[in-house]
Amino acid sequence: MTSDTASEPGIAAGSDADARTETVQPEPGVWAERLRRFGFVARPRTDTRDVLVPPFPEPGTRFGEALGLGPVAAHRVARATGWLGPLLVAVLAGAIRFWNLGRPRGLVFDETYYAKDAWSLLRLGYEGTWPDRKVADPQVLADPQVIPLSDAGAFVAHPPLGKWVIAVGEWMFGFDPFGWRFMVALLGTLSVLMLCRIGRRLFRSTALGCLAGLLLALDGLHFVMSRMALLDLVVMFFVLAAFGALLIDRDRARARLAASLPVDEDGFAGPDAYTAEQTGTGVRPWRFAAGLLLGLAAACKWNGLYFLAFFMVMTLLWDVGSRRVAGAHRPYLTVLHRDAGWSVLSVVPVAVAGYLATWTGWFLSDGGYGRHWAEGRGGPWSWIPASLRSLWHYESRVYDFNVGLSSPHRYESNPWSWLVQGRPVAYHYETDFVQDGCRTASGCSQEVLALGTPLLWWSACLALLYLLFRWAMRRDWRAGAVLCAVAAGYLPWFQYQDRTVFAFYAVVFVPYLCLAVAMAAGALVGPPGTDGRRRTLGTVAVGAVVLLIVWNFVYFFPIYTGATIPYPDWHSRMWFDTWI
Repeated sequence: MTSDTASEPGIAAGSDADARTETVQPEPGVWAERLRRFGFVARPRTDTRDVLVPPFPEPGTRFGEALGLGPVAAHRVARATGWLGPLLVAVLAGAIRFWNLGRPRGLVFDETYYAKDAWSLLRLGYEGTWPDRKVADPQVLADPQVIPLSDAGAFVAHPPLGKWVIAVGEWMFGFDPFGWRFMVALLGTLSVLMLCRIGRRLFRSTALGCLAGLLLALDGLHFVMSRMALLDLVVMFFVLAAFGALLIDRDRARARLAASLPVDEDGFAGPDAYTAEQTGTGVRPWRFAAGLLLGLAAACKWNGLYFLAFFMVMTLLWDVGSRRVAGAHRPYLTVLHRDAGWSVLSVVPVAVAGYLATWTGWFLSDGGYGRHWAEGRGGPWSWIPASLRSLWHYESRVYDFNVGLSSPHRYESNPWSWLVQGRPVAYHYETDFVQDGCRTASGCSQEVLALGTPLLWWSACLALLYLLFRWAMRRDWRAGAVLCAVAAGYLPWFQYQDRTVFAFYAVVFVPYLCLAVAMAAGALVGPPGTDGRRRTLGTVAVGAVVLLIVWNFVYFFPIYTGATIPYPDWHSRMWFDTWI
């Protein structure tokens, strides 16, 4: 198992070296040369280009050789693992997410809103009006199906993109549970593949990337949310894609900066103040992509806007680090002069344009809620197109509704309890003495519980503490990136102490908890070249934790999928009273 999670060659996630400062060893001076006669050995020089963009370690060929392959074939297999490993993890994730996807057969929890709104978008281009769920839901699930949709525009609490995503599955497979859950399951599967590749780029380790993806595949909250037609997992997908795009942008911008550094007669590039302060990083298409993806995340639910703000600050700090490593004497001023303006212009306008584009169906309609509110109204803003003013009015009403939502709910929870999974949400629960062949005297239960795999989340709490140490004391940029993403998805909810909130909102930062656990695992194993006994013990410890997480997921699998199990078996899985 490769565990080199360092941002520079030779530095591991758990070593005492400073992985954020990224210093470069100076060339030995005259006195160092004179002292060689007394046994002085100069420290090896570090090429600044390798510090700016650490190369990916050359994959080992032991696996191919164990299969009896020749050196060339073994090398090809080793190089293929960068994609083969993530694809295998994604296949596992997809197999369990698409298995029996139509169960339970019903409009579960908030599916009653989003699945029906998605169908309305397909038919009308905007959200129409449905009867009360007690009337409409049985008609939608009946055979023959009745669709009691009215073309009167309905006030809805969230932007349309997440429902458009759900609508794609309904368009392909019909207006039934499999149809409205298909696209969310697909995005859940693809997010596992993305996380494997993101972890590989972040840690420069295919093994750690695949470990992060495997943990995501086996997280109960992500699994359940991948099998429900809700919006939060769609937000998670676009945010994760934006995070990956920014990582690629970071590497490419630093590569351009590295290529511009002067090289000495020995072929080494060292820090150069003039180059670091005057060189531009060129066009950054991946930053444009990140802006678009963050705009799409906000077009599903508005909590995507917090990621836009947090990620903007994060990328600017990355630019500061790049300029400092390259030799800038005033890296903050350099970034303010060279990078900040273009960073904002390449992200924010694209995000706004992407957000507005998702309202195309509403703009083109006549019946969308509030579509013609601004027509005929004067005022100082009358120079703005009426359609945009109407949308602004609509969105202001949506904002007032969301911040003022305080209706008590049985499964609401305070954000303080989310990381320890104090109050998961039961999406579906049924109990009877005779169902699906169950004949036990105590009866049977069916439940779909949005519960994160407990051992994974509790491990993640410890891993986050380790990352806080790495970021605060070692200035490790990777730890800072993961913590930034967790903070963007988690901390904003604390300002809504009087609002009705649910633990499943945390699915948006689950991938970064998995990255935190993977980074801590890499530190526990140690980098290549570590003492054999330390590596063996670390590998055994990490393997034991991963196996316990796998067992924990399998153990709770029946209450993730709504399987029919005897009541005592269901009750034994309710480890805490707050889970019931």
